[in-house]
Order: sequence, then structure tokens, then C-alpha cells
Amino acid sequence: MSTEQIQNNSASTVNQDVTTPIDLHSDSSAQQFLTFILGDENYAVDILRVQEIKGWSPVTHIPNTPEYMRGVLNLRGTIVPIVDLRMRFSMETVEYTELTVVIVLFIKSEGRERTLGIVVDGVSDVLSVKDEDIKQTPDLGGSISTEYIRGLVTVDESMVMLLDIDLLLSVDELNELETAQ
Repeated sequence: MSTEQIQNNSASTVNQDVTTPIDLHSDSSAQQFLTFILGDENYAVDILRVQEIKGWSPVTHIPNTPEYMRGVLNLRGTIVPIVDLRMRFSMETVEYTELTVVIVLFIKSEGRERTLGIVVDGVSDVLSVKDEDIKQTPDLGGSISTEYIRGLVTVDESMVMLLDIDLLLSVDELNELETAQ
């Protein structure tokens, strides 16, 4: 076999490896979610929207922004707004610890993709969920907003809320954050 044939053969093998799914054990009908903790509750976001998970580090505060907007972070040249989900969900605030993390996500709004970081108490696991296992969010009445909850799933006797990250912040809130940057 000539050197050129070996190189061509290697290139086609590499291309095949890149396009072949690496997780051969996953169920193709299941979606994967990154689970995290806020207080005593478990939440999850679509893992395909997760860009990065990093430990908490100080951010630059932007004046005249909502309280849940902790500031912005320079992530390899991209200015990323950081939202504290505890504050966004009107939960009790706590001191950030070594377990506190920022999950950097891609969100879609007004036909654009944006980057947003959310502060959570800790990351748990990756969860595979079939569509039929996702339960509808209960109607809690008109005054309680649940549109950002995509559904609920039971895992080991506890409930996990699947969040629709595109709806976590309204278009107006996203525009306000962008203007503040």
C-alpha cells in the first residue's frame, strides 16, 4: 500500500469516527439533560444547550440591572451576563461556596442565539429522559408563572423540573441585559 493510500484510508477512518456517535449505550429516543440543585430542588436543562460549567468567580456588576443579574463575565472574549437562578426564582439567597457553579448556556431569543450564565448551587448528573416520561407542568393558577418549566420527571422518588432556558428570561429582560452590557 502506498503512502498516499494509507493517508487517504486514515482520513476516511477519521471522518467516520467523527460522525459516529460516541455514546453507543444511549437510547436514541431519549433526550439528555444536565441536572443541578437549587436549595432542596432539582432542575435540569437540555445538555445540548450547555457550553461550559465553571466554578463561581467574581463578576463585573452592571449598574441599574435587576437584582438577579449578578453581572457579566469575560469568557474568552465573549461578555456573558450572569443570572442567579435563586434570585430569579425568588428563593432565599445564600453565600456562594466552592460548590457554587456557573452553567454557561446558549439560549435562543428573537431568532438569535445568545450566551447566558446561570448561577446554581451545584451540578448533579446527566439524565436521559424519554419524551413519554416527561409529565406536564401542573396548572398552579394564573398568578404563578410556570411557562419556563418544560415539564417534570421523576427520578429515584424525587421530582426534577426540566427548564426551557429560552423562556427563563423574557425578551424585554434579555434586551435590557444586552443594553446594560
